Amino acid sequence: MNNYVWIALGALILWMVFSAYRRYRLLTKSAGRPDSEKLVILTDATFKKQISKGVSLVDFWADWCTPCKIQGPIVSELAEEVSDKAKICKLDVQNNQKMAGELGIRNIPTILIFKDGEVVQRFVGVKTKPVLLKGINAALKA
Repeated sequence: MNNYVWIALGALILWMVFSAYRRYRLLTKSAGRPDSEKLVILTDATFKKQISKGVSLVDFWADWCTPCKIQGPIVSELAEEVSDKAKICKLDVQNNQKMAGELGIRNIPTILIFKDGEVVQRFVGVKTKPVLLKGINAALKA
């Protein structure tokens, strides 16, 4: 092979590595602490009390779940915008399996919207902020 082919091949490999690194950083930037101070972190012990009054959105997630890492920043933005009207919460299903089991959470991310402790809407998979806002507003009006 001539030198131009090797240069092109090297450039392609560098581009692929750089692209993979950018995707990895984008997906893992929400790992660890939640982005918003207004998010309520739930456990099996605190779950029922926290969702018993008013409207609550609960994001069921796990640290190893790539779609959950995409959903996380969306839920954090939502917490910043609507925490005065509704409680925005997260529950790690890896460490809190009891509530996830009771609610029939089989896939993650799953988002449930509660009104006074009762499930009024269920979303499975990554959802956009407008979709979640529409669900919260519907629960507030009901």
